[in-house]
Amino acid sequence: MSAATALPSAIAGELLRPVLPAASVGEIVPRSGGELSTIFEIRFVGTAEPVVIKVYEDRWRWKQEKETYVYRLLQQHGVGPVPAVLHQAGADNALGRCYTVMTMLRGRPLSAVSHALDRASLREVYRQIGGCMAAVHRIPQGAYGYLTTRVVDAQPTNAAYMTRQFHNKLREYTDHGGDTTLATAIEAKVARQEELLAGCRQAVLCHNDFHEGNVLVAEDGGGWRVSGFIDVENAIAADPLMDVAKTDYYCVHDDQDKREALCDGYGPLPADWSERVGLYRLYHALELWDWFASIGNTAPLEGISADIRRMTARSLVLQYRF
Repeated sequence: MSAATALPSAIAGELLRPVLPAASVGEIVPRSGGELSTIFEIRFVGTAEPVVIKVYEDRWRWKQEKETYVYRLLQQHGVGPVPAVLHQAGADNALGRCYTVMTMLRGRPLSAVSHALDRASLREVYRQIGGCMAAVHRIPQGAYGYLTTRVVDAQPTNAAYMTRQFHNKLREYTDHGGDTTLATAIEAKVARQEELLAGCRQAVLCHNDFHEGNVLVAEDGGGWRVSGFIDVENAIAADPLMDVAKTDYYCVHDDQDKREALCDGYGPLPADWSERVGLYRLYHALELWDWFASIGNTAPLEGISADIRRMTARSLVLQYRF
């Protein structure tokens, strides 16, 4: 359940008072949120730029703090565009919930317009996504693991981290009734390719959700451009190819134009990158299966299982043209 379903103007004005005391709320537009938060666009009377209020239940305050930490980390390193955090507060207010006030980026989610873009425009957008991703990955981390305002349960190597992650996700998979034969195939593939995990020697900041719903685009005189990216709640400290793999699995699929443009925008990649991406795609598919199973959404499970079967086949080789 989301943190809130409506935001009255009077309460919005009170929430904004610490940062925008003179602003007059004109219109409140609900925006897409997640399972843990609700997002509202606040439009003002006059010429003031709109802002976003993101509302959390108090038990998810750590997610709120993480988001603020990661956005500010990105801004400190000149990476973006990302929303600027204007104000963050706990639940001691008229709404009774934690909230964050952020600037609103221009543009629309790529997922809302990608079907209407011609191939050249889509390639250019994916090239820019690759560049944004590479910029995020230039922010080093001291260890591997889940990120809040620090690396949680940090692991010293990528091999230790990813071995643990595969183990945890396989346990969740079997706990939710996953196919034991497929679980065995996953274990076998990870064992065969375990040496690939040692190829990453430096953990970096990974967005870990660089899909089309979190990439904003806008049209200008020169065509469609990436105008920013959002939703850093899944950020991790990991092998940068984890990000490439998730975008590949969630968005690229078998579209060679998208894949080549993404990699072209990203820049130089290690020699074993395609094999590593293949292994991480398997991880992301397993993680996604676990997530849908955990919330009782069984409709996507067979499709994801079919993906996993293809990925665990010994004969499968991802094709990349360069």
